[in-house]
Amino acid sequence: MEKTKMKKIELSLITVAVIALPIIALAQIGGTPPGISTDLTGLGTKIANAVWIVFTVVAVIAFVTAGILFLSAGGQPEKVATARSAFIWGIAGVVVGIIAFTIINVVKVALQ
Repeated sequence: MEKTKMKKIELSLITVAVIALPIIALAQIGGTPPGISTDLTGLGTKIANAVWIVFTVVAVIAFVTAGILFLSAGGQPEKVATARSAFIWGIAGVVVGIIAFTIINVVKVALQ
């Protein structure tokens, strides 16, 4: 066999072993550890909450950036227009994020 094929096979086996280790460990302790959900709605809720946190951080950064642009515009119309545009797009992003989170909650309630 070629040396590169051997390397690929070795790397594949190592990857499978690393992925399988947590599964084997959980099987040996006899269940899932606390805080890990095994149902689909619980997993969806945890993912949605994590995305919501990331979204909130990004929204705050967008508004802080727009504020800095307003402060550094110095009355120049093109810079003020850029800052206003950043602020409006920040608002649009927040509205889209809220709608997306609402859709997730509506689907979750409908599935229960």
